[in-house]
Amino acid sequence: MLLLKSERAISEDGTIRRYDWRQGGAPPSSQDIIQTENEVTDVKFHPTMEHLFADSDGSGRVFLRDSRMAFGSLPKRSNEGIVRRYNTKLTKKTYSHLSHPEASSITFDKDGSCLLVFLSLAYFFLLSVELTVFEWQHYLPTIFSVSDPNPLAVLSGKNLPDGTPVPSNQTTYSNSCTMKHGSFGGPGLDNDDMYAAGSDDFYCYIWRIPPLPQLMDQREIYTEKRWSVYGDASTIAFTEGRHEPKIAPVELSTPLDRLTGHNSIVNTTLFHPHFLHIVTAGVENSILLHSPTPSSPCTQNLQRSPENVRVLKDEDAEEDRRLYYRTLLGAHSPHAEDNEAIERNERRTLRIIIREEGQVDCFETRPWRSDGEDSSDEDNDEEDEDDDSDTLLLDISGEEVFPRIRMFLN
Repeated sequence: MLLLKSERAISEDGTIRRYDWRQGGAPPSSQDIIQTENEVTDVKFHPTMEHLFADSDGSGRVFLRDSRMAFGSLPKRSNEGIVRRYNTKLTKKTYSHLSHPEASSITFDKDGSCLLVFLSLAYFFLLSVELTVFEWQHYLPTIFSVSDPNPLAVLSGKNLPDGTPVPSNQTTYSNSCTMKHGSFGGPGLDNDDMYAAGSDDFYCYIWRIPPLPQLMDQREIYTEKRWSVYGDASTIAFTEGRHEPKIAPVELSTPLDRLTGHNSIVNTTLFHPHFLHIVTAGVENSILLHSPTPSSPCTQNLQRSPENVRVLKDEDAEEDRRLYYRTLLGAHSPHAEDNEAIERNERRTLRIIIREEGQVDCFETRPWRSDGEDSSDEDNDEEDEDDDSDTLLLDISGEEVFPRIRMFLN
């Protein structure tokens, strides 16, 4: 049996459809369709309990559903099958509003006790019928226990694998520019205690995940009063509302390892189910197989990976920016170029996004307020943003665009 999010030519229609291949792949009936309020970004069956599945949507919501209550005739359905809703809203001391990043992908571990959610934000510039430029703005991969609505841990790359802090002049784990999909795995055992995910800095990161009871003991829960004296102005926590308890999950800031070999952003990682192999793919037209040894039962004579990834050079920044703005305006067409040139130009476009959007704050771009909350602060913020014509794309026809674009095209 297969669950699919349904896509239309322009946008997703917010449905989850159940297909039964025992029926020859026939289109699902109305009893096998759930109509949700928002576009659905991912759906995953629980690996051991066949009646449970999880889904995420564009508004940042993540649900665990029971198919016995989600599908069937209307009298048999209950609450769209939802048995648990996971808390994905963020709070930060320097902002009066919350942030609700999009939940762009979800992953179960092998036994279904752990659920990891990628939180990000997608927005786009539609400049012509042919050209749509997407940008993804990030928060950290977040780990939930399936039985707990609040997060247990977040994964970051503040430290190098040896435990030393990442130097200030180096980039580290980031999920700002493309949609990422990671996976759980391990050394062929029942307990897959590793998680791998791609990053905007061209690495694949691997974290070792401690046992869930240990993470639950280390997680902090604060009342509103205790939260006011906890951490500093940059501290982020999860909450259901401004006056609700604040959940500070454990930050796993030291990855077990970082895999190299890619020359651009790594989007997708997948553990082999039995061997210590990881497959990675990204912006480039290549898929890489990583192994701790040169040979294994499924491969031989693998080349040694490079020690480091390619570094973005400052001297390339101006040329990258020129190409990026020409692409935005439709002044650069790749149709007459060969595949290698197209791929090279795509990498240049992503490099300028990394430089300019790599550390964007999701509280600036994805604000959230509950119904009834005072929006005066938010209104003031919007007025300030309207005055900032230097960073707004005002007219997609090309009559009024970034002053920066004019500077680089003249």
